[in-house]
Amino acid sequence: MPDYIVRNINLAPSGRLKIDWVRAHMPVLNAIREEFERDKPFDGLRVALSIHLEAKTAYLAEVVQAGGAKVAITGSNPLSTQDDVAAALAAAGLNVYAWYDATGQEYKEHLLHVLDTRPQIVIDDGGDLVNLLHTERKDQAAEVIGGCEETTTGVRRLEALDREGKLLFPMLAVNNAFCKFLFDNRYGTGESAWSGIMRTTNLVVAGKVVVVLGYGWCGKGIAMRAKGLGARVIVCEVDPVRAIEACMDGYQVMNSEQAASQGDVFVTVTGCRDVLRQSHFNKMKDGAILANAGHFDVEINKPELTGLAVERRLARQNVEQYTLKDGRKIYLLAEGRLVNLAAGDGHPAEIMDMSFAIQALSARYIKESAGKMSKKLYRVPEEIDQRVAYLKLKSLGIEIDHLTGEQSKYMNDWQE
Repeated sequence: MPDYIVRNINLAPSGRLKIDWVRAHMPVLNAIREEFERDKPFDGLRVALSIHLEAKTAYLAEVVQAGGAKVAITGSNPLSTQDDVAAALAAAGLNVYAWYDATGQEYKEHLLHVLDTRPQIVIDDGGDLVNLLHTERKDQAAEVIGGCEETTTGVRRLEALDREGKLLFPMLAVNNAFCKFLFDNRYGTGESAWSGIMRTTNLVVAGKVVVVLGYGWCGKGIAMRAKGLGARVIVCEVDPVRAIEACMDGYQVMNSEQAASQGDVFVTVTGCRDVLRQSHFNKMKDGAILANAGHFDVEINKPELTGLAVERRLARQNVEQYTLKDGRKIYLLAEGRLVNLAAGDGHPAEIMDMSFAIQALSARYIKESAGKMSKKLYRVPEEIDQRVAYLKLKSLGIEIDHLTGEQSKYMNDWQE
């Protein structure tokens, strides 16, 4: 088996510049790397990652490698891999199997190459590695001591496995850690999604009607940033509590069929499929822009959009123009894949510093807890969340108060 499968190993110097840049802006992960280099918590272990392969995730892989692990990595989305970053990791001695714009078959082959390294810990983003370890590569599951899942979509897949009692090894829901979803999902997605949309379209946001479909933590961030950019924001939800929350946050709330005729820009961020479909496309304005910030490219029903179109062409890099029978044009960004990564650089480095610190420490926890955990889905231990938060505050030069002994007693004594 080759040590790596990348598009062009000669791109490594460009990728190394990107990795070095984010490393300089990830102080929490740098502190953890120092510990890992000293303690070698993964010494002799094989660790596999399927994660959006760009500079920040590359640095996470290098931090895990610094802890003594033999690391194999691939992407978690065919359009989010950056070929120069993949080449840089390969040149640094990691097993890398990924390239940009992989076909469906290539993407799967890359995942299987990673599993060919017989990993003992998996770090997943979206659940593709775990899925294979529960289907085609089920025979390898006994070798896996545990793993960590990065994103909402992957956690949902794990929750389904856990409910049915079918998980074959313990998993930590990294996405559900406070220092992940409160910052990564809200501020990271909010900023990076709009960065991807704006750089791809080169159009103004101010004055437009933006429809955000889904008001979870990612949707909250996207709506907040759209409002800050001067857009009028409509939120569509299926959860009545979140709908009330969006209303009280100052957004107009309505169902998606009503919103379809009003929006200039639509952003799906639900984790569900067919959120925008034929009935919506039929009502949209000429020039409507569709973008997805959910993990898989099923939120916007591309087959139905294609079926309505009499012409389909590339209008601009990462912008497909669908011309409908009545002459209206609808624009789909980044093939309906994650717009912040397929058409951008993903979340800012300072945000991913916390998320990947949670990942690194969670992987170490899995190693230290080997044989002590059941085949279940677990929350990230509170002490990991607290540790990352304190490291982040330290990097920002911020000091906070601490409870005195009497205060702590008061807060924990029911008789007071």
